[in-house]
Formats: sequence, structure tokens, C-alpha cells
Amino acid sequence: MWQSLAVLGLLAALVSARTVPIFPPLSHDLVNYVNKLNTTWKAGYNFNNADISYVKKLCGTYLHGPKLPSRVEFAGDLDLPDSFDSRKQWPNCPTIGEIRDQGSCGSCWAFGAVEAMSDRTCIHTNGRVSVEISAEDLLSCCGLECGMGCNGGYPSGAWKFWTEKGLVTGGLYDSHIGCRPYSIEPCEHHTKGSRPPCTGEHGETPDCTKRCEAGYSPTYPRDKHYGADSYGVPSSEKEIMAEIYKNGPVEGAFTVYDDFLMYKSGVYQHVSGEAVGGHAIRILGWGVEDSTPYWLVANSWNTDWGDNGYFKILRGEDHCGIESEIVAGIPRTSQY
Repeated sequence: MWQSLAVLGLLAALVSARTVPIFPPLSHDLVNYVNKLNTTWKAGYNFNNADISYVKKLCGTYLHGPKLPSRVEFAGDLDLPDSFDSRKQWPNCPTIGEIRDQGSCGSCWAFGAVEAMSDRTCIHTNGRVSVEISAEDLLSCCGLECGMGCNGGYPSGAWKFWTEKGLVTGGLYDSHIGCRPYSIEPCEHHTKGSRPPCTGEHGETPDCTKRCEAGYSPTYPRDKHYGADSYGVPSSEKEIMAEIYKNGPVEGAFTVYDDFLMYKSGVYQHVSGEAVGGHAIRILGWGVEDSTPYWLVANSWNTDWGDNGYFKILRGEDHCGIESEIVAGIPRTSQY
């Protein structure tokens, strides 16, 4: 009898699985399917000029990796608002509103980290110190503790490196801002624009060059910025909200599916497609849209991806693992 029930259960699961059609990634069919569902978000074309192998490389975060010590819980003492946007809360910190571009490199783990570190350096110095922490320095100089550079890494390792070794400054590609600006150029994965085409072969991990670019001062050792502490944030919606509210944007990571690549607006919820890989991002706030709670998130795929470089994702249900791997830290303000 139990064998018959098991077979019936398996057949029911297979029938259920077939009710969600699978479309080729980056396809018109996938966009049309999402939009016809009339769900909480709209799909469109972000990667008109790229191969899926290139996009998979962008998702360069190893999920479920090493953990940082978890900080104590403190959300219970805070009266948290229904919506919050770090850009509005700390308007004197320009990095909070910046969208970077990781180029043809699986460096999202480094970008999510240095973006939040930059924001927090400004926030915790009350706007006195506004710097862009270098993704190049972290990507190239943090070794196996962080992973494999452009071939993927661990957000936890990035924050630990900041506290132990420090990171110099460095802006966007060709910006000549800071000690070590990013050396991997943006590429044209969105539309037929002015950038060079994206290929999976480019984007090798840069060399760890412990010197600043010509004309910049101070020297590399003196340009270092450090974290005083780094930690994991408890995987609780309220604790994550409290962390952002009190200390600034955090780094998170989640599983990217085919449909996420087509996100244009609204609150993303996975509805179709297979897993592409793990991806790290910066969460800077939260809110509610048409009764759907969301996290406000900055991506690192330039401003013409998604909603001007940002996206919203369902909040409070650990959707795609978005609430399971939050990491953050506090800058060493005594150095300033």
C-alpha cells in the first residue's frame, strides 16, 4: 500500500513541476511569460547582446561558505519604520547612490563588500570621510581566504580582509579616483551602445599591485582604510532591517535564476527558470509596494540593467536565500 502511495506522490510532484514551463535563458519567451503572469514585477531585456555563459560568470559568489561570527540581536529595542532608504537617510554620503560595474569578472562578492564599506565609512564619520573603497584591491590582494578572484569568492572573506589587512581607495574604471581604480572595463551586455562587447574569456583577476597609480598620494600603505569589526547578521527580517537602520547598507547574497536576469521593475519573485549561480549585492533599504514587502537592492551591472541599476526583491520569506547570508562591519573610525 505504502509503495502505491509513494508512486502516486512522485507522479503528482512530476505533474506539478511540469506546470511551470522552462524557457531558454535571456529569451523573448521568458519575458512574455513573466509579464503575462501579471505578478509583482515586470520583465524586459537587460542582456540583449550577451551569451548566458558570460552572465553565469557575473554570478561569482560561493553560497553557504565560511561564516563570520554573528552579532548580538538588537532589533527588539528599535522602532523600525515601514520604509527606509539609506540614500535619503544619509544624503551627505554620495557612495550610497552609486551603481558600479564589475565588468567581465565574477567579482560581485568584492563589489557588494566595498560598496557597503564605503557607505559605512561615510556614515560612521558623520560625512567627514567620503571615500570609494577599492574593489580592485580586494579582488586582487585577498587570496584563498576570499576565494578565486574573478572566478568567484566569499563575502565573509572580504569583510574579514578589511578588518585584518585594510583596503585602499579606488573608483570606477578609468576614473583615476583613489589609489587603485578598477582596471576591468565595462562591456556592452545591455544594448548596442558604445562599450566593447562582453566575452566570457575576458576579466582575468588583476595582479595584486601594492602601489597607487601614478600621480596619486598618499602612498599605498598610508591609503589603507580598516574595519574595526566584521560579522554576520542574524537571518531575521527585523534584524537585517535594524542593522541597515542603525549602521548603513549591508552585503547580501542570493541564488540568481534565469528570470531575475530579465528584471526591469516591481518586486522580484522567482517564477520560472533554472539557477544561474550565487550573486552578491548591497541592500540599502526596504519598503512595501502594492502590499508586497521588499528589500531595496543595488546591483553591480551598471545603471542600464534593471531599474537604473537597482532592484526590489520579496522581503521576509528568505526568497532565493536573500536573508540567509547577510554580512557587514563597522569601520575603524579612530584612524581618521
